[in-house]
Amino acid sequence: MDHAADAMRTDLMTITRHVLNEQSRFPEARGDLTILLNNIVLGCKFVCSSVSKAGLAKLIGLAGETNVQGEEQKKLDVLSNHVFINALVSSGRTNVLVSEENEEAIFVESSKRGRYCVVFDPLDGSSNIDCGVSIGTIFGIYMLKEGASGTVEDVLQPGTAMLAAGYCMYGSSCTLVLSTGAGVNGFTLDPSLGEFILTHPNIKIPKKGKIYSVNEGNAKHWDGPTTKYVENAKFPKDGSSPKSLRYIGSMVADVHRTLLYGGIFMYPGDKKSPKGKLRVLYEVFPMSFLVEQAGGQSFTGKQRALELVPAHIHDRSPIFLGSSDDVEEIKALYAAESA
Repeated sequence: MDHAADAMRTDLMTITRHVLNEQSRFPEARGDLTILLNNIVLGCKFVCSSVSKAGLAKLIGLAGETNVQGEEQKKLDVLSNHVFINALVSSGRTNVLVSEENEEAIFVESSKRGRYCVVFDPLDGSSNIDCGVSIGTIFGIYMLKEGASGTVEDVLQPGTAMLAAGYCMYGSSCTLVLSTGAGVNGFTLDPSLGEFILTHPNIKIPKKGKIYSVNEGNAKHWDGPTTKYVENAKFPKDGSSPKSLRYIGSMVADVHRTLLYGGIFMYPGDKKSPKGKLRVLYEVFPMSFLVEQAGGQSFTGKQRALELVPAHIHDRSPIFLGSSDDVEEIKALYAAESA
């Protein structure tokens, strides 16, 4: 790579330009999704700035409340939630919002209402804030069905109905990964410009990976197929090299690595949490959408993850996602057990 030439590039593909290019492929498009995505990007920039100076601004630590999931809320959690709700409502393009931090869905007032429903986790992995580990925002976008007035039912749709999904990772750099249903692209925030620049065009997940990612602290509670898969990963019977374990404990960071390097990310159901711990609408669906758009697979232990139909906005599900061959392996183990 010619870094000198890269440094002097003047024809930059910003995320705004990229989304406008995508919009131009649909002559009937009114630009509503573009406006909505721009507001999400603004929210990501705000949170990125807050995360980077959290220690200085006394934003680290607990806010003294617990959220709907029973998790203690960090000050940054609360701030991020307010930032994204305000950014989404002020876009004038949203109707129903679902946040991990709010027990009930949020219905936008009629004067600011639009055609889209947004589901989001404003700050995923926030238990890692205090120690500087990568954290992130996850979001998914649905369009209201024709004639729908905007109720909870409008977001209780399968992941296959999602129009767009993405995440923004706040780590050593600020990276936004987005799909509007035509592949996956990654953008990195250039702090000197205040713009997200396309750095990872058309991300394709490797067909097979060398990494597995799971919380092995829960191993004694796992079911048979998960136990067998991890055993095979560590002690392969075909003479191949064992897989490496990499687990950060922040879904955004773990899935980001899986997208780029391949392998499998797993959060199975177990005896302690039969439905797993990850929420369907704003964690499982957006990440599965991205992984499938990049050529991978997602699986719940019973079915394709995106075909789940949630009954409640905070429903949970087990999830296995990543390289196609690796997910096929876990699917085969579940099929063998139920045979």
